[in-house]
Amino acid sequence: MGLDLMLFMADWKCLSAIPVEKRIEALADAALWPPELDSANDAGGRSGGWVWLPDRESAWCAEYDFFTTTGAFRPHARAGDAWADMRPLVDVCVRDAMDTFLIDLIWDANPEDDPALTGGGEFFPAPTDRWHPRVLLVCPPEALPGKARAWTQVASRLEELRDPFAAECEGWAGRPDTFEDFTALLREWGDVTTEAARRGWGLVGLP
Repeated sequence: MGLDLMLFMADWKCLSAIPVEKRIEALADAALWPPELDSANDAGGRSGGWVWLPDRESAWCAEYDFFTTTGAFRPHARAGDAWADMRPLVDVCVRDAMDTFLIDLIWDANPEDDPALTGGGEFFPAPTDRWHPRVLLVCPPEALPGKARAWTQVASRLEELRDPFAAECEGWAGRPDTFEDFTALLREWGDVTTEAARRGWGLVGLP
C-alpha cells in the first residue's frame, strides 16, 4: 500500500461553501506552503502535531503531522489490521469503545462500507474505483464527540491490549513492529480526535 496520508482537521461549514468537486483540491492547496513561508513552522506554525498557516485565526483547516510515522499510510493500515486480529481477545467494554474510536479512521468493521469509497456520504467526490482513492478517510464533525469519549474510556486501559497484541500480532509481517509502536499511534489518533471534537470540525485523510 504505497500511499501517503495527509490528515486534515477542517471546518465543515467552510468546506460546504466550496463546490463538491473542488473540496479535495482546496484541502490539498492548503497544505502547500508558499516559498516565502518556508520558515513558518519555525515561527510558530506548528502546535503539537498540527501545522497551521501563519494567519491561524482565520484558518479553516490544519494538517496533522504524525510524530510516530514517516507520513506513509501503511502504519495506519497495519494498526487497523492489528486491531481486527486482536479484538476477539479484548474485554468487551474495551473492545466496544475501541471499535467506536477506530472505525472509519484506521479500521472498518465492513470494508465495503468504508466512507472513503463513497466520498464520505457524497461530501467529497467518490473514487472511480477502490484502488485509486480520492480520500483515504472521512470522519464528519458529528462523529467526533463520540470518538473523543470512546478514547477517554480506552486511554487508561491500553495496557490490557498487550497480551492480545502479543498473541495475534507480534512478529507478523503487515502488523506494527511492537506494542509500543501500536499504542503510540493510537495516542496520536486520540489527540487528533479530541482536538477535532473540541473545535466541532471533521477529519479528512488524503493520499
